[in-house]
Amino acid sequence: MTQPPLVPGADPDTARQRAEAQAWRDRDLAVVWHPCTQMKEHPHTLPLVPIRRGRGAWLEGVDGTRYLDAVSSWWTNLFGHAEPRIADAIAAQAHELEHVIYAGFSHAPGLALAEALLAKAPPGLARVFYGDNGSAAVEIALKMSFHSHANRGQAGRTRFIALGNGYHGETLGALSMGDIPLYRRVYAPLLLEPLFAPSPDAYEAEPGESAEACALRRAGQLADLFAAHEGQVCALILEPLVQCAGGMRMHHPAYLRRAREICDAHGAHLIADEIAVGFGRTGTLFACEQAGITPDFLCLSKGLTGGFLPMSAVLTTAAVYDAFLDDARERGFLHSHSYTGNPLGCAAALASLAIFDSDDVLVRNRATAARMAALARPFAAHANVADLRQTGMILAIELVADRRTRAPFPAAERRGLRAYRHALERGVLLRPLGDVLYWMPPYCVGDAELEHLAAVTASAIEEATRA
Repeated sequence: MTQPPLVPGADPDTARQRAEAQAWRDRDLAVVWHPCTQMKEHPHTLPLVPIRRGRGAWLEGVDGTRYLDAVSSWWTNLFGHAEPRIADAIAAQAHELEHVIYAGFSHAPGLALAEALLAKAPPGLARVFYGDNGSAAVEIALKMSFHSHANRGQAGRTRFIALGNGYHGETLGALSMGDIPLYRRVYAPLLLEPLFAPSPDAYEAEPGESAEACALRRAGQLADLFAAHEGQVCALILEPLVQCAGGMRMHHPAYLRRAREICDAHGAHLIADEIAVGFGRTGTLFACEQAGITPDFLCLSKGLTGGFLPMSAVLTTAAVYDAFLDDARERGFLHSHSYTGNPLGCAAALASLAIFDSDDVLVRNRATAARMAALARPFAAHANVADLRQTGMILAIELVADRRTRAPFPAAERRGLRAYRHALERGVLLRPLGDVLYWMPPYCVGDAELEHLAAVTASAIEEATRA
């Protein structure tokens, strides 16, 4: 449901609503510990916004204020909040079967979803293993890769290669594969130690070097790393096309093609973490399609259920699956989650996939992405914008202190937080990554809403970069 853009003061903010919102905040801060937050910053440095409901691309606060969800609620929502087709599918399934143990049992939505995912995925993937969330999917892929090599007599393969600036989740195995100090540093004593290859990030291209040339140069360094650790590597894990939590840094598909070739040459697996970039975010259903490759493991979550329920899936090949078939029980993959294959999540995912077919979503997304590009184009001329980049419906604006040298603002100045607060006061939910502002709206976002987003972003940039 599309709603008109807000203008400050357009909705009544009655004393009763304000009081209700404040009472909510007081109750919340007395008992809840929120994610990815220094709780001491609530409620003054970091506002706490109680949300009553969502419709389309909008969220409605308890105090009546509405917010354009420009980040799809942590990149999960595809077709808008409270999308009735997905909501109805969940409700119908809840009246039939809410959950059943998935070890030794099966159910219709779980089987249908596996078949549907394999039919849409890159060719060559043959099996689906369900999990609860994105981090769980990464853990599953890492364990499967190691265990399958071990089952084939390659016990020396105990290392993983990950990319600099990458992010794969917060559980210990997934966190081990990340290279963002803010998340990794404090837990370093507990983590696996992967080999980190330089990111193919086009922002780091040398003067005059194209994004493709940068990707191929970094792929050469990846090949050297594999060669230096011959026979030791289980898999390379990467985020295809966009390193989202790393600041929406983007790379050319040529890197994925070479990475596939390098993994094959050295007998290692390729794990594609499409948890954030899958299901149409990059312009194709899966980002790997733009390189024409099939990974050995495809990790999916976030948009899998259209943003309605926590669920993940790991798609893998027949070769990986066959490595676990044996009379010895310990050679099986004895990994489990209580809610593996939850029927409600499967029903939501099936409804979400059906919308791709019925609404020709990818065609619409490409038109929306073009409109986003046109509206954002003026930002590139700003004195404090070092880079304006876009892949599909993901658009990022890199704010810096000095455009010429790309010197960042001092971290203590928290320019991104300034932008966040400024936008929130004007009815837009932006959640900058450091000093990188980005748009990743639900696919239902309309032209008027994008114009509102662009106008608020422009003023947020001014607010964030002023002396």
